[in-house]
Amino acid sequence: MLRPAAPADLEAIVGLIRELAEFEHLTHLVVVTPESLHPHLFGARPAAEAVVADLGGDIVAFALFFTNFSTFLGRPGLYLEDLYVKPAHRGGGVGKALLQHLGALAVERGYGRFEWTVLDWNENAIRFYEKMGARILPDWQLCRVTGDALAAFERAR
Repeated sequence: MLRPAAPADLEAIVGLIRELAEFEHLTHLVVVTPESLHPHLFGARPAAEAVVADLGGDIVAFALFFTNFSTFLGRPGLYLEDLYVKPAHRGGGVGKALLQHLGALAVERGYGRFEWTVLDWNENAIRFYEKMGARILPDWQLCRVTGDALAAFERAR
């Protein structure tokens, strides 16, 4: 059921990313295509990894993650960028299986943390994550720089 993503899964993964963006009311931010994602998952220097839930050839969920680093721990960590389960398959253990798989992978790799973010309005996800042992960190706010603001960093050098 769970397996590492393969290049043949890119269309399905991008479709799930679009569904996730719709759920989060963020479709205006989605520019990813299978072609643009391919080198970052399967190129010479992959920036991320993905696991899919494959039910008889139907990709019903995915988790995309990458390695980060904790200076305080002096060890890498696993950062879950996105996890999405199609609505028809929620409540059946797919999301739990993905989180357990990634947590076990972090332990297997000797990582010190397994982290992700959740939207503050997504109460169902928050309750689910807390039941899985996650602690929501109220003191930390995500900082993001994109687009023209990001390009300004290059011009400022």
